[in-house]
Amino acid sequence: MTQQAAALQTYNNELVKCIEELCSKREELNRQIKQEEEEKELLQHDIRILSEKLSRVNESLAQRLAARATFDRTIAETEAAYTKILESSQSLLSVLKQEAGNLSKATEPRRKEH
Repeated sequence: MTQQAAALQTYNNELVKCIEELCSKREELNRQIKQEEEEKELLQHDIRILSEKLSRVNESLAQRLAARATFDRTIAETEAAYTKILESSQSLLSVLKQEAGNLSKATEPRRKEH
């Protein structure tokens, strides 16, 4: 029976050793899990911060794009109006020159015909 008791003691020692190893591996796994959970929290925090920043940038960008569109429209309208003013000035100058020419002819002394 001593051999059986010795065998039982050996099995018991090995069983305890295996349980201790499993507990040690579990503790290491728990440490890794805790570390990754902390990293996950940090990343989620960073994502929230970046999402808020992205939202602000998108809002600002939309306002700036709208302002640029207003500038573009105002510039185009002003250039079109200025072009019409130039065309009208050119027409007015042409008419004025023609009238001045007509007035000059009308006010010239007449030559006597012999």
